[in-house]
Amino acid sequence: MIDGPNVSNLARRNKRMYGPNASAEGLKEFVLDWGARLGVVVERFLSNHEGDILEYIHESSDRVDGYIVNPAGLTTTSHSVPFALYDTGKPVVEVHFANIKASATTARGPVIGPGESTFTPLVSGQFMGMREYSYAGALLSLVLALDDTTFFGAKPE
Repeated sequence: MIDGPNVSNLARRNKRMYGPNASAEGLKEFVLDWGARLGVVVERFLSNHEGDILEYIHESSDRVDGYIVNPAGLTTTSHSVPFALYDTGKPVVEVHFANIKASATTARGPVIGPGESTFTPLVSGQFMGMREYSYAGALLSLVLALDDTTFFGAKPE
């Protein structure tokens, strides 16, 4: 689980979008607990620095089965992180607290309106708009997909 820039500031961010009780530590505990319930170990990395995230991806790719990434402040600007994740050959699920495709006037839309993610074209799947539950959906789906021997190895007909 990789959380990018501004996730560390979750407790001070927009309550409509991120929830009234959201914090970086609370999010970590929520996802690690959910992983334990599913019988998997979740490793969490949080950084406000793109270079640190790249280093983590490079050093972790031999020991992890897949990634859940909330690019946060890197969503529309990073090219190196999505390509680094893609180059691992591991499944990657992108998550967002807000529905980044929704308008700013909707309940789950980002305050700046709809946006495009540079990660989306390179990831296996995406969960957004469900606050911390986006992570729960991503983790459950990733675990199920990894256990399904035909899922990631499926050949197009």
